[in-house]
Amino acid sequence: MSINVDPLVVGRVIGDVVDPFVPTATMSVYYSSKHVTNGCDIKPSVAVSPPRVTIYGDPHQLYTLVMTDPDAPSPSEPSLRELVHWVVTDIPGRTTPTQGKELMNVFVCLRSTLGIVLSTLDFRAFLICEYVKKFAGMEVLPYLGPRPPVGIHRFIFVLFQQRGPLGFLQPPVSRTNFSTRTFATQLNLGMPVATVYFNSRKEPINRRR
Repeated sequence: MSINVDPLVVGRVIGDVVDPFVPTATMSVYYSSKHVTNGCDIKPSVAVSPPRVTIYGDPHQLYTLVMTDPDAPSPSEPSLRELVHWVVTDIPGRTTPTQGKELMNVFVCLRSTLGIVLSTLDFRAFLICEYVKKFAGMEVLPYLGPRPPVGIHRFIFVLFQQRGPLGFLQPPVSRTNFSTRTFATQLNLGMPVATVYFNSRKEPINRRR
């Protein structure tokens, strides 16, 4: 008889970052074609840009995504635990938090190319920003790729279901000594609804691609 062991328990994600929870949503995380599964290895050079995250939750609810490293600067002495790498809020269920940024990049490109009149541009920017917020969430803290200086680090994606819109939030004062638990408590997010993590270590310079 086989015994199912929760990889989040084995990887000490439950304990170091979050408390035990019952998953009520799922999310898929991809760095290019690399699918993130619990405990998989991903090179820092592969994870320089934000991953493609798809949330499979209630389309009528909003979600918050947090990515942290609980092993900074060293797994044996994690004095900076947790190092927060990414925070996105107000993400509609069944969408991806990177879509909003992509839309804004397209808009900026059009503005530069077409040279739209400033007053008209400001109004259109406002409309686009309002649309983006409804479509793909708000990036509170920009993505920072893995930069493990020593040892094997865990990089953890934690998804929360919000009780309502959070609106504009100030980013954390510092990326270091962040607490996912405290962050969730301050925003009344409750327990996580989904979590996935990968491992990463510093690459030898001659092996980076």
